[in-house]
Amino acid sequence: MTDVRVTYDKTVNAAYVYLTEPQARVISARMYPCDPVDVDDMINLDFDEQGRLIGIEVLAASSKLPEYLLQSAERLDTEGA
Repeated sequence: MTDVRVTYDKTVNAAYVYLTEPQARVISARMYPCDPVDVDDMINLDFDEQGRLIGIEVLAASSKLPEYLLQSAERLDTEGA
């Protein structure tokens, strides 16, 4: 299984799951919010220009993602730096 890069900012309680190669600099061409009722308006999908899913933004991440994933994520806030 391939490692997936995950970043987490505890200050704003947001995580991002990258579905591209770690060195790739892919730009999001389109963002699709998931059904706001089913996910409390907290998950967004990013697609590139070819329509490929490149990342998942998770707001209120501590209530949406497993704790082990957040603990192992690359921290973006100063507490985790």
